[in-house]
Amino acid sequence: MTQPAMQGPAPSARVEHRISVPEHVSMVELLGAGDEVLRAVEDAFPALDIHVRGNEITVGGPRGEAVLAEQLFDALAEVATRGTPLTADVVERSVAMLTTAGTANPVDVLTYDILSSRGRTIRAKTAGQKEYVEAIDRHTVTFGIGPAGTGKTYLAMAKAVQALQDRRVNRIVLTRPAVEAGEKLGFLPGTLSEKIDPYLRPLYDALHDMVDPESIPRLLEAGTVEVAPLAYMRGRTLNDSFIILDEAQNTSTEQMKMFLTRLGFGSKVVVTGDVTQTDLPGGHVSGLRVVQEILDGVDDVAFCRLTSADVVRHRLVSDIIDAYARWDVVSGARQEGRPGGRPEGRRGAR
Repeated sequence: MTQPAMQGPAPSARVEHRISVPEHVSMVELLGAGDEVLRAVEDAFPALDIHVRGNEITVGGPRGEAVLAEQLFDALAEVATRGTPLTADVVERSVAMLTTAGTANPVDVLTYDILSSRGRTIRAKTAGQKEYVEAIDRHTVTFGIGPAGTGKTYLAMAKAVQALQDRRVNRIVLTRPAVEAGEKLGFLPGTLSEKIDPYLRPLYDALHDMVDPESIPRLLEAGTVEVAPLAYMRGRTLNDSFIILDEAQNTSTEQMKMFLTRLGFGSKVVVTGDVTQTDLPGGHVSGLRVVQEILDGVDDVAFCRLTSADVVRHRLVSDIIDAYARWDVVSGARQEGRPGGRPEGRRGAR
């Protein structure tokens, strides 16, 4: 596909690569509406001169970047061929995967279909998301742990709907702990159901994205889909169900044990949460934090840890998460009384 115009120079020398795009690939699709994709590639490689003529793309500049740009255009052409729309975001994620050692091939990640519903396909957007979804397929109990915006709950919901559609389970059970973030339920207006509803609203929102909204009341009434606070799980055994516990960082150790022991035959459990954003009262230990130690090494249980690199919201969200992580390290060191670490004589994680 590529015909190097020069061979044998040092890595820092300038070279020129000519990339012949296959005829079955639409140049309009490859370059994006209004050349959006092309501009994103140019932004990613400012040292390169990129020119397009017909079905040929010429890339000139430092050898290392020229080779990387060639790999990127190859990947984008294959991604487009497999039906994934190309955007500036796809370019950014592809470059991140190509430049990070050990990550998956962009084509394998960005064309990994999870669920086709309501005229669109839900796909993984990062290598971490693909590993998370694959872990759900392989294990009975999967923990998705990571910051906001990494798709923990949304992807778990997609796998639940897929399992229901494929008749691998008879129902979906969605639950969250109704922990007050600075409020008391008793002071909120309305019935108990109306008071609890705001805590469960994110689960309803995800469900509406994947299931015909008109069918949701029928599914809820029949018990095929159940959305309830965690307290309602006590004393039950859930067979042939896909069970999702969201916001698990707000569970106590006792609640986490109670929930996990609801698991019945033919069921699958996904637990999601962010241990850096707990709403528990002071002095209470998060059940999600402790369970990582308790179940470490237990067969058929997977822990998937997503990072800011897996955030699929606005780019700034990833930067904010990283900034808070740096602040936590600095402020933690200050509180310990010794710059850069803990006082002498103390060991282990806090």
